[in-house]
Formats: sequence, C-alpha cells, structure tokens
Amino acid sequence: MAYTALSTSRLLQSLMPAMDLGSSFELCFRFTNDRHILCLSFHVSAAFNPQRDDSHHKNSSCPEYFNPNINTYASFLQDSINNKSLLHGKQLHAHLLITGLYQRVFLGTKLTAMYAICGRMVDARQVFDKISQRNCFLYNMMIRGYACNGPYEEALKIYYEMRKAGIQPDKFSFPFVLKACASSSALEEGKGIHHHIISAGLESDVFVANTLLAMYAKCRRTEVARQLFDKLPERNLISWNAMIAGYAQNGQASDALTLFHQMQHANVTPDAATLVSVLSACGTLSVLQEGKDIHDYIIENRLELTVFLETALIDMYSKCGNVELARQLFGTTSKSYVASWNALIAGHVHNGHPSEALILFRQMQLENILPDRATILAVVTACADILALQRGKIIHGHIIKVKFQSDVYVGNSLVTMYAKCGKPEIARKVFDNMPKRNVVSWNAMIAGYAQNGDSGEALSLFKQMKSADMTPDQVTILSALQACAALSALQEGKEIHYYIIESGFQSDGFVGNALIDMYAKSGRVDIARQIFDEISKKDMVLWTAMITGYAQNGYANEALELFHQMQLSDVKPNQVTILSVLRACADLAALQQGKDIHDFIIKKRFDLDISVTNSLVAMYAKCGCVEFARQVFDRMSERDVISWTAMIAGYGMHGHGEESLTIFSQMLQANMKPDHVTFTCVLYACSHSGLVDKGRQLFESMSRVYCMTPKVEQYACMVDLLGRAGLLHEAKDFIENMPLKPNAGVWAALLGACRIYGDFALGAYVAKHLFYLDPEDAGNYVLLSNIYAASGRWAEVKMLRTMMKDRGLKKTPGCSYIEMNNKVHTFLVGDRSHPQSDEIYSTLETLAGQMKAAGYVPDTNFVLHDVEDEVKEHLLSTHSEKLAIAFGLINTSPETPIRITKNLRVCGDCHSATKFISKIVRREIIVRDANRFHLFRDGLCSCRDYW
Repeated sequence: MAYTALSTSRLLQSLMPAMDLGSSFELCFRFTNDRHILCLSFHVSAAFNPQRDDSHHKNSSCPEYFNPNINTYASFLQDSINNKSLLHGKQLHAHLLITGLYQRVFLGTKLTAMYAICGRMVDARQVFDKISQRNCFLYNMMIRGYACNGPYEEALKIYYEMRKAGIQPDKFSFPFVLKACASSSALEEGKGIHHHIISAGLESDVFVANTLLAMYAKCRRTEVARQLFDKLPERNLISWNAMIAGYAQNGQASDALTLFHQMQHANVTPDAATLVSVLSACGTLSVLQEGKDIHDYIIENRLELTVFLETALIDMYSKCGNVELARQLFGTTSKSYVASWNALIAGHVHNGHPSEALILFRQMQLENILPDRATILAVVTACADILALQRGKIIHGHIIKVKFQSDVYVGNSLVTMYAKCGKPEIARKVFDNMPKRNVVSWNAMIAGYAQNGDSGEALSLFKQMKSADMTPDQVTILSALQACAALSALQEGKEIHYYIIESGFQSDGFVGNALIDMYAKSGRVDIARQIFDEISKKDMVLWTAMITGYAQNGYANEALELFHQMQLSDVKPNQVTILSVLRACADLAALQQGKDIHDFIIKKRFDLDISVTNSLVAMYAKCGCVEFARQVFDRMSERDVISWTAMIAGYGMHGHGEESLTIFSQMLQANMKPDHVTFTCVLYACSHSGLVDKGRQLFESMSRVYCMTPKVEQYACMVDLLGRAGLLHEAKDFIENMPLKPNAGVWAALLGACRIYGDFALGAYVAKHLFYLDPEDAGNYVLLSNIYAASGRWAEVKMLRTMMKDRGLKKTPGCSYIEMNNKVHTFLVGDRSHPQSDEIYSTLETLAGQMKAAGYVPDTNFVLHDVEDEVKEHLLSTHSEKLAIAFGLINTSPETPIRITKNLRVCGDCHSATKFISKIVRREIIVRDANRFHLFRDGLCSCRDYW
C-alpha cells in the first residue's frame, strides 16, 4: 500500500516524538515512492527540531538527501514546476526560508518560476522583489506568468523594467510579452516591441514571428499580420494556424477559408487547432457543405474528436441552420463541457428556437454544468426573443447568485431583455447599477426607451451619454433619431444631424434613412428630400423612407412620382414600400394607379401579406370602389382585426351604415374581438347614416359587453352622431358630462353640426372652448366664420378674420384632385393654371346655362364674402370641385364615371350643382370630401343630403 507524499510527511512528523529521526524516516520510506518530498519532509522536521540527536540518519536508506545542496533543491523545485504542484513547492519554499537558501539567485529563480507556472503571481512577485541579482530567465518567467495569468499590463511593466535594467530580452522574452499585448489589445505597445524585435534581429525567428502576427491579428490588424505572414522565410503549422485564426476571429471568414485552401495546396497537414478555426469560419459564412467537408476530413483521417473539435462542429452546424445535426453530435464527452452546451444553446437562439434554447439550459442545470458568461448571454437573449419576462427574472436571480451582474456584457443583455419585455423601468435599474458601462450599455437603454414609446427619456439619456464623455456610435444615432421622429423634435434632430456630419456618419445608408424618417415625421419633407438626393447609392430602404415620408405628410402626388422613379432606377420595392404607395393612391383616390399596384402585388405574391391586403381594402374603399374593396376582403384567407375594421370603415365612408353593422356582426361571429379603432369606425358609420339609436347601443356596449373604457375618439363620434341628427343640445350635454376631459376634436364635431344647422349662438359657445384648446387651428375660426356669414353677421366675420391675421393663421385653400392616365391633376378655386383652362371654363359656362334651365339656383350662403349676389354666383361657379368635374367631362368618354377628391368638406352649393350635372351629362360622379363619399347619379346623391 502506497501513501501520498503529504500523508507520509504527516506520518513522519507524528512518529518523530517517539522515535529517532532515522528510524521514523526508514519506516515512512517504505510507504511512498516520492523520495524527493519524503526527504524534504525529513529535513524540514529536523530543522524544526534541532535539539534532537540525528546521528542515526546517516545510516538511513536515503543518505544522498541528508545534506542537500542547491542542485538538489533545484531538482525538487523543477519537479514541482513540471507537475504544477503548488503544495510541494510551498513546502520547499518553507524549507528554503528556514535554511536561508532562498536568497540564492538560482533557487529564487526556480521559486519564481514555480509560483508563476502555478498561477500564483502575488507570491511570484514577492520572491522576485527579494532577488537583487536578476537575469533574463527570471524576467522571462515573470513576463510569462503575467501573460498567462494576468494582469497583462504587469507583463509589460516587467518587460520595460528588464530593458531599463540593461538586460537584453531574448527570443523567449518576446513571445510572452507579445501575448500580453494581444490579450490586452495593447496595439501601440505591441508596435513598440515589434521595433525591439527588429533591433534584436529576431524578426525571422519563426517562434517570435508567429506570436508577432498573432498579436496583430488579435489587435484587429489582420492586414499587418498578413504582411508578416507573407514575408516569413519559413512557415510552420503554427504560422498557418495563427493567421487563419486571426482571420476567423476578426470576422474575415472568407479570407480564413481561402488561406486554409492555400495551406492544403502547400501540403501542410492541418491539426485540430486549424480545423477549429476553419469550422468557425464556415459557421460565420453559413457554408454548410464546406463545413461538412471538414467533418468528413476528420472522420476519414481518424482524427481524435476532442471536445474542442466536437464543440466547433456543433457551433458550425448550429450557425448553418442545421440544429438537428448539431444535437446529434452533442455526445457524452461534450455534455460535460460548458462550451458545447453554449454552442448548442446559442445555435437554437440564432436559428429562431429560443424556447428550445431555454429547455436545453434547464437540462444543462440538471446535469450540474455550471453556466458561464456565454451561457447567460444566450439564455437572456432567448428570454428577450419570446418576451419571457418571468423566466428572465429567474435567470437574473441566478446571475446575481453567481456574481455575474458586474459583467458589462451580462448587464447589457439584461437591459435589452427587460426593455424588449416592456419593462424599461427595470432595465433602467439594471443600467444604473452597472459598475461599468460601455457604448453598448447606453445604446441598449436608449433603444429600450425609444422602442417602448418613452422617447423623451431616450433623448434625455442620449444627452447624459454625451455628458459622460461616451462617444455615440451608429446604433446610438439611430435610436436617438427614432426618438426625435416619434416626438417630432426637430431642433434636437437637427443637433444630432450636425453631430452626424462632424462624425462622418452621413454616408451611412442606415443613418441617412433615419434622418429622412426624422425630418419627414417632423414635417420637413423638404430637408428629407435634400438628404435623399445627396445620397448617391440609394437602396430599397432609402427609397421607401422617402416615399413614406411624402405619403405620411400628405404629399401623395410626390410619393407616387418618386415611386415611378424608383421603378425606373430598377430598385425593387418591398411590402413596406407598397403600403406607402397604396396610402398615396388612397389619399388621391388614384384608382387606376391603385389597380396597377394591385396587379404588381399579385405578380410579386405580396397579397399573401395580410398588411398589404388590408391596405388594398382601404385603398379601394377610399377610391370610391367599395365593391372592389369587398372582393379583396372576401378573398382573404386570413383576417385580423384591421381587416374587419377596414371593411367597416369602407362602408361607413360611403354612407352604407347598415352594411357596416353587418360586417361588425360577422366579425363578432368570427370570434374576432373589436378594438377601439373598430368602434370608432362603426360609430362613424352610424353617424353618417343617421343610425342614432344603434350608435347609442354600440357606445354603451363598449363598457357593458366588451369591458372597454371608451376613449376620447369614441366620445367625439357620439357628439358627431348626435350633432348630425340635429340633437345639438343633447350633444352639448353629452360633452359636459364626459368622464374624460374633452379635446378639440370633440368640440369641433359639435361646431360642425352648428354650421350645418345654423346655430350661431351655440356655435359661438363651442368656439370659445376650441379657441382655448387649440388656438392655432385655422379651421375652427373658418368654421365659426362660416356660421356667422350664413347668418349675415359680417361684423363678426370681419373680427374673426382679423384674429386669424393677427395670429398668423391662414385658411387651408380648397383643393380638388382628379386622376387621368395615371397622372393626378390638381385644381384650386378660380384656378387658371391648367393647360386646358379655356376648355374647362367654357364647359362650366355651358353647364351653368343647362343647370339653371333645369331649376338650379346658386346658394350664395356659401360665399363667405360680403359682396353683391352676382359676384357671389361667379365665385361659386369656380369652386375647385366644379373645375375638376369639367376637366373630367372633357377628357373621358361618355358614361365613364368621374372620380373627384376634395380636401375639405364639399360645400352645399357644389353638392347641389353636382346633382344637377350628373343628371344633365348622365354620368356617375363620385366625390370624396374630408368626411365621406358622395355618389351622384341621375340627380341624386347617395348621402341623401345627410352629410
């Protein structure tokens, strides 16, 4: 039976009080093979008992150890170094302290080496500092120890101390100091050491050269590393591995694979380290077949499938999207290795299987494998992807337990996870408690605020970031611009724009896109267009951003024109582009262009996208073709709440209230729960069809049946419903009893009803509330002015006009649009800018005579100027919708429907005149005004004069 050296040593010491040293030593010697440590224990014990008679030991079985010299101790220490035996090394150190031999340079160097090899740099440094006469080997051991164990900066300090002491570094010094530079990304220091290597004439030494190119590669200067590689007079396997690994680790996967093929052509046989780097490159590029070839090479050459190779294969298959093969490789060996679990878990997250990743993490815990930082990062990302807030909180608790919360990368992932789960307040607590933050930390928190609609906090934190001397990067800029866009914060957006120019980000396509979006949402499409025009290489995203900016700001003509330019530039639109173009078509009632887009949608199979088909329904309805809208709706294989709401709204704006209610009932039968927008649309439909009682029932059902609290939009619809029905004072009482504070939209609905029914007293009362709530809206002044003008109260009209002028407000001019041959023509009141103006006015003059003969009498109440009746009639005859109708009659064949869009509510006189025109010319005339559609046919209107 053999005892360990430690147990034997303890036995020896326990026997010494009862036996002489020689006898106790001989007894213990029989039970151990480690004679070095046994003899050391003997001498240590003797040293602690100097009064004992040790005459017997001279005849013991290990006489050569009784008077150990320096070489004997050096031999003992070398054994400790070779075996990384810290315990034995400490025992030797203790004896050297007792004997005083530790001051010998040779033994001190060995002690330093022992501690350095065992990773005990504090102890190594204490020994090192006590040695006065230092040599190159001693310095090298200290440099090596710090380079392998850290702190890496200390390795550099020792290197500089060595040079300062006049000791010339040798070929063993440079590899480790270069390793320290690589580990700490100390590129400038590495460059300086490169010069020292050249001065020492060691640049051609393959060992030194390999570590030099590895240093440049790890410091992300692969081009310098490659120059060194190409200049090497002799390359060994390590040279190739260092360069291939450098490319793979720096994201230059294509270069890594190319160099690997060159290595094969050079008949250099790869080893496991080579293959690990090559598999990493295959994973980065998602080149599955090449990765499989490497796997086949491993099998064919019967290479040992080490845990590192197995993990690299798992990682490669995962990144190439083949998680099944990755799981098959996940064998008994890899199950005990945390990196293998990490590769598989991260692979599932990368491939869109976050739930499976979390299941694997649970299995890993059951296998008692302790997660590391990479594990935590992967599973926190998985929680963020599926919004698994509670699971994320549990993992957060585990992070605190294992003390990973101080890791900046873990902190960043937690901030992102909480923000994505809609908890920016918890994300902020994590952010504030982080002991160290990098730019990613700030980006995660700023983006978290922006994505959760707290754009004000996002901008505030962006300013704090700059105050903290943290330089924003591209990601920061994108989030800050997103926040500015959401707030229409033009001034803050301009400041960020200046920073972008100073930082040289203006050429970045993503930044350009975000700038266009910010300026467009801030109402400055002119600046957005300047930025767009200055960018030479315009991709689909950029075109879409500018088209969307135009469409969202009411520049529908410009949006369609830019879309045509996009097509001529051979840039293919995507679904987002199409959504904006359909919106523009809808705004202009550009039916033919809308149909052309519909054909394009079918051709590109975009009709499989529910958001596109929803937009088609809305477009056809707004272009006056509710029957086409219904056809698209009926053909949809899948419908969401937006689909049903769009169809309800479509019928509602055409005055088909009953059809809207039918669709609403079908929606409920399909188990689709209506939202607030749905109720706004169905109440709107009731309002424009005079369905007062049904509207009341629906409004009450929101809280009673659907447990929904009505918002101010639904209250505004109810006021409009009551007001259109002439129930003005009931509408007033309804407003004054609202549980919510009425906004300008609610009071404006009642003011519009006062205009219809000529109640100037109530109108003046309502207007006071409106002028207080929204003093900058010119439409409210114009509406009250119309009420006064219709009652002949010209003094009040003049007063209101003066108020508008003093406040710098201007009335929105009436504007009508008509599409002809894929071009939208625009007309203003009294417009003579059109090339066909003479024909248009001649046609109107002819129609005026025919209309009067048929009984038409101009309604001069709709002229808001105190002038003679003859002048009023002339002003009425040149309203924009009449000019558009005349243009349509001139340029279309008989019996073709004429479709007009008006930006304001159609006036009563134009409404009456259009009924006469439709009968005289025997045409359908479809007019969409700011409120609804009017289908004129045979002298009647679909609104039944209720609008």
